[in-house]
Amino acid sequence: MLETMYAAPGRGLAAPQIGALYRLFVMDCTWKEGIYAPLILVNPEILWRSPETAVGPEGCLSLPGLTTQVARSKAVEMRWSDLNGVVNEQTFTGFAAICAQHEFDHLNGVLTLDHLDPATRAAAERALA
Repeated sequence: MLETMYAAPGRGLAAPQIGALYRLFVMDCTWKEGIYAPLILVNPEILWRSPETAVGPEGCLSLPGLTTQVARSKAVEMRWSDLNGVVNEQTFTGFAAICAQHEFDHLNGVLTLDHLDPATRAAAERALA
């Protein structure tokens, strides 16, 4: 999945996006700046979301060419297992928090479009057509 994500080129990819029905996603928020820090999150959970939110642009490999403005928590604490079954917990902030929430949404069948008001969503869907 990391290879597919890097080739796309994206910063995150969830298993359902490639037709694999697993609760798993990969992310690497800094590779485009030359700092490779890949994460593989198996069965991730969001333990806490900051009440502070920020609205910012999000693209999605499932919606090529479309960028939408999405409100997200500025920080999230997550728990997941790695490929060896080791449980990890980490608080993500900034872009990493946005990426983790975006990919976590995919595991629940949620796209960026689902965060938009009806008029903005309709305009985004027209842009995709």
